[in-house]
Formats: sequence, C-alpha cells, structure tokens
Amino acid sequence: MDHLNLGRSGLRVSRACLGTMNFGTENGLAASDEAEAGRIIDAFLDAGGNFIDTADLYHRGETEEIVGRALKGRREWVVLATKGAMPVGTEGRGLSRRHLTRALDASLRRLGTDYVDLYQCHQWDPATPIEETMATLDGFVKAGKVRYLGCSNFTATQLVESQWAAARVGGTPFVSLQPQYSLIQRVIEAEILPACERHGIGTVVYGTLGGGVLTGRYRRDEAPDPDSRMGRLLGHSLPGANQWARSLLNDRNLDIADGLVKVAAELGATPAGVALAWVARRPGVTSVLIGPRSVGQLRENLAAFDLDLPQEAASRLDEISRLDLGPMDGSFFHLTPR
Repeated sequence: MDHLNLGRSGLRVSRACLGTMNFGTENGLAASDEAEAGRIIDAFLDAGGNFIDTADLYHRGETEEIVGRALKGRREWVVLATKGAMPVGTEGRGLSRRHLTRALDASLRRLGTDYVDLYQCHQWDPATPIEETMATLDGFVKAGKVRYLGCSNFTATQLVESQWAAARVGGTPFVSLQPQYSLIQRVIEAEILPACERHGIGTVVYGTLGGGVLTGRYRRDEAPDPDSRMGRLLGHSLPGANQWARSLLNDRNLDIADGLVKVAAELGATPAGVALAWVARRPGVTSVLIGPRSVGQLRENLAAFDLDLPQEAASRLDEISRLDLGPMDGSFFHLTPR
C-alpha cells in the first residue's frame, strides 16, 4: 500500500486509514464486536496499512479500549490517531485546557499507550479562545503525549485561525484535517481543500460512501433492508438518526448513486469500490478513511485502492456529482446542488 507524508510533516501514513467507529456495541448500531474488530485490524496491518483512527466519543470509550487491546505488542508499528472534544460519560465537552487534558489522559488509559501519533480536535469550540486550545495542544506535544496535531470538521476559516493562533503562541500547528468528502458531498472543494494546500495540511477524508448511499444498496421508492445501515438508522431511537438517514436518501443523492452503479457495472467493479477510487484520486486527498464492519468489507474497500479508474469514467462521475460554485470573483459566493 502506498504511503504519503501527512501534510507538511515527516509523518508517513497509508493511503487507506482504518476508521474504527463501527468497533463496539454500546449504541446498538455497530456490527463489529471485539473479536471481529481484532480480525479487521490484523488484516489491515497485513495488507500494508499503518494508519488507524479512533475517538473517545465512539461507543463512549469502548472503541478505544478495543483498539488498544488489539494493538498490544505492536503499538510502535502503527500510526495511531484519536480525537477529543466531545462529551464522554459525565465529562464536559469542548477544547478548553481543562477538558482536553482530561480527555487525552482518559484516551491514553483506554488505548493502553503513553502517547498517540496524531491527536485531533473533533470539532470547533466557539466558547474557548483558539489560543488556549493551541497552547494546550502544544503542551501535549512538549510532554511527549502527542506527536502531531490535527482537527476534524473545521471550516476553512476555523482552520486558518487555528494555524495563526499556533504561530501567535509559538506552538505546534495542525498537520491534518478530517473533512467529509464523497461524490454526494463535495463542498470542501470550494474553500477547505485550497486552505489545506496553502497551509500545509493533509486531509484524511471520511464519509466517502455517503453513509452507504454510494454502495448501490438503496433504490428509490424501496424501503431499505432493516439490517442495512440506513435501515438501522431509520428504525433507531437515537435522536436525529431517522432524520439524518432520510436526508441522505434524497433525490439528488439517489440520482448520483444510480449513475455510479452504471459506471461500476461497465468497469466490472462494485459501486463502493468506484466511489472510494474516485475520492482517493482527487487532488488534495492524503488518506481515505474506511469503516468496514467485517473482514470481507475491509478487503472490498482495500481493492478500491488498486482500481484503475479510467479518466472517462472519472469525468462522468465528476459531471453527475458536480456542484455549481457560482461566481468566484469575491463579490458573493454560494453553493447550489446541480
């Protein structure tokens, strides 16, 4: 598997990053118990992957514990990333010095390690001065608890403000951003990807299968299989789960999925594989997060990184998913789905 430098740093990461949000059973949505999660991690490392991403939020810490136990005895060979900011149990939330210090120490305990390679702010915190956050993160680096810093779900403005704040406090800047990116979600092309390039920030993109819409499993006017991801979300009691699933299964997204299915059939590939291959070849993408629930899904995902996507096919996918960015002369800016 190819490896690239993450942003303007010397950290080498695999083109595929193993996402672990499906590891654990605490919220009733995931399908990977600890035994299957261990097999997935083994297979990923055997395939040449070295980059594993988790977060304290996932299954209220259960996921970090599973990952930590699975990596016991081989921690040094893995680029291990986790995230903080969200509430876990009775803890608070945000990017304050108090919360991040508690969150990182708790993550290290659950992961069974004394450092993480990449520590990421899970979301922006409008209540905390960004200088406090960046100074706190720099303290983690100086203490040896963290090697590199990143963030997730930041806007272009928030990203640039963070880099400037790091410079003002004489601290360590971000080297990575985790944004959502797929054929149905291309907004980052407007401002976020250019900002990342300008500031030496690598991208570890997630949501590349559009919540499962780009697997080709869902059809217009057909109820999702109750055992599918959309089926579980539509029937789940978790607040917002039903609404989120319905927002993904809209006409535009299903039109894109239909076009993707046709391209995949012509190439003799799976829709999911083509969707992943399209994202992996996009300018500015360093690594692509995959979130398999089984070893079989992992192998299908990894095959996408060897898929030769012809330019003609890529251009067709570009066209059916294109966003109208409007005039870019600085007078005004809008995004309108085509």
